[in-house]
Amino acid sequence: MRRALFFAALLVPLSATPGAPPTAKKPVTDDYAGVEVRDDYRWLENWSDPAVQAWSEAQNAHARAVLDGMPGFDAIRERLQQIATFQSPSYGSIVRRGRWLFALKTEPPRQQPFLVVFESPDRPESEKVIADPNAIDPKGGTEIDFFVPSLDGRRVAVSLSQGGSEAGDVSVWDVESGRKLGDVVPRVNGGTAGGAVAWSADGSGFFYTRYPHAGERPAADLDFFQQIYFHRLGAPVADDPYAVGTEFPRIAETTLASSEDGRFVLATVKNGDGGEAAQYLRTPDGSWKRVATDADDAAHGRFGPDGALYLLSHKSAPRGRILRLEPGSTDLSAAKLVVPEGEDAIDDFVVTPHRIWVADIAGGPSRLRCLAADGAPAARISILPISSVSGMAASGDDLLFENQSDLEPPAWYRATPDGKVAKTRLARRSPVDFSDDEVVVESATSKDGTKVPMRILKPKSLRLDGDHPTLLHSYGGYALSERPAYEPMLKVWLEQGGVWADASIRGGSEYGESWHRSGRLTVKQNVFDDFVACARRLIEAKYTRPSRLAIEGWSNGGLLVGAAFTQHPELFGAVVAHVGIYDMLRVELSPNGAFNITEFGTVKNPAQFAALYAYSPYHHVTDGTAYPPILFMTGANDPRVDPMQSRKMTARLQAARGPEGLFLLRTSASSGHGIGSSLDEKIGEQTDVYAFLFDRLGVRYRPLR
Repeated sequence: MRRALFFAALLVPLSATPGAPPTAKKPVTDDYAGVEVRDDYRWLENWSDPAVQAWSEAQNAHARAVLDGMPGFDAIRERLQQIATFQSPSYGSIVRRGRWLFALKTEPPRQQPFLVVFESPDRPESEKVIADPNAIDPKGGTEIDFFVPSLDGRRVAVSLSQGGSEAGDVSVWDVESGRKLGDVVPRVNGGTAGGAVAWSADGSGFFYTRYPHAGERPAADLDFFQQIYFHRLGAPVADDPYAVGTEFPRIAETTLASSEDGRFVLATVKNGDGGEAAQYLRTPDGSWKRVATDADDAAHGRFGPDGALYLLSHKSAPRGRILRLEPGSTDLSAAKLVVPEGEDAIDDFVVTPHRIWVADIAGGPSRLRCLAADGAPAARISILPISSVSGMAASGDDLLFENQSDLEPPAWYRATPDGKVAKTRLARRSPVDFSDDEVVVESATSKDGTKVPMRILKPKSLRLDGDHPTLLHSYGGYALSERPAYEPMLKVWLEQGGVWADASIRGGSEYGESWHRSGRLTVKQNVFDDFVACARRLIEAKYTRPSRLAIEGWSNGGLLVGAAFTQHPELFGAVVAHVGIYDMLRVELSPNGAFNITEFGTVKNPAQFAALYAYSPYHHVTDGTAYPPILFMTGANDPRVDPMQSRKMTARLQAARGPEGLFLLRTSASSGHGIGSSLDEKIGEQTDVYAFLFDRLGVRYRPLR
């Protein structure tokens, strides 16, 4: 009855999309140092309000009615199901410990990746399943956040969470027997600061990241103040001793790593999402000492086989350089430069007994090189053209690395120090044939003259006549780079004559840390200018025209497309925004939003407020503007971006455009930020995306014969 009364109260003269639930305006005005900002939909932030839940359910029902009725919906889903459930396994996160290689195995039609071990990448038949979320929850609602084997490979700690929440508790498995031990350590992983584990030398226990427990801090602080504790196997968790962390920032994001012999443990402590990090080293006497501060600009570290600490530093080297500290040393001034800054940006590295393997990034694609222990060049390693190195693991002095491209599925290769490369049997087979497609690289010129690279995936036979449905994607933040990646479901787009483009805009680290910093805080507008330049380049080069150009982004990429269509609504024919951020003045009030301050800025800083307000998509929706059709997608369990962002943006657009607009809000009750989503969830989401885009861009879906 209460829900019925709520909808009756909304039946007042309001502008709304036909069929979309009307939304009441309840104005609230905030004063930001003399700037008054009105918010008509503040009430939609309160998810505990039954009225908000009812409104969301009604929006979801409306979206489902529209999407399910779009032409070709069932045929699109059938094709995607065929591709996504193709039975060829893939392997990720490979690490060797003791006699075993540990890996997360993805094997459709199973809903979730599961943890396996095997003796060699050339003997996958030796596989043993250790931890399988599919056995725990056949519907796919439980996922592995991360796993960490003990140094001898006899035990493995696994973080498990549910429903995309990323709220992970760590359990321990015995590898030989496959038996789950009784140890369960709660609140190790979270959607705000992540989580980590590092084993002791003797495997008797592990250090772990710990969020505050209920009663230890106010409820508003339970997703902050991550510290490090130690758990001894078999001991009560309540007795776990504190190790270090009271000096860490409130928004600490901590990762942990043990040296190969367990004598040392490294804690890398990021100050939120902005990129700055401090390094702390635990030495054999049990003390923790700070090696580097945020100002030292040491992004992350790796141990060498002898316990030496190698740090990737960006100080006076925006493309990165690698420093070496003698085992146990915490004097950064005594560090030796072993890999100087080069033309490409250092993306990652692995140290073996006599080699340093370095993966570089050059505008998006990877390069791989092998260096001597002193940093002298040893060999350039051949990889797929226009591809990415997406995983690295030491195997003696050899390197196991995962390589994939937009056209080639991921496979693990073995590289030897003399430069020889061979594919292992850990290789995914493709469910589709990309042989009639190609990747080309274009360059756009941004507003300030910066050249921005863009990979374009298209049929080889495509004629540049300016009339192809085109989908432009990017991200542009947190130093996360756009890199070649195999996605077989894109074939459905190409089969219908579509073009797909991925832009390496600023905010990522495709050209190093300077590329990231030129797209954050008060210069975030550069990110949007780069993206718009790439859209215009696609039009100028005759791939498409505005009415057939769509844009898509996730999370920070949702902010990206939000800024793009509010600043240039005439440039796009459709928009898909996943788990995006739109109200930049309120985002920092959400738990994970506080971690974003070092990337986006805060309204408490006048210059940063001015920048945030200048591009905040929610605040730049104007009544009567012809915005393109938009599909907003969010997950009810999202710990990273509050779904209220999508609710408020949908309501504002529906009111602004009235009966002439189409703005749909799809909220999944069984997912979060997209991390850990089940296979069925991904298929359902992609079906909605393609059905929406084909319909809005004028594509009549034709099933393959």
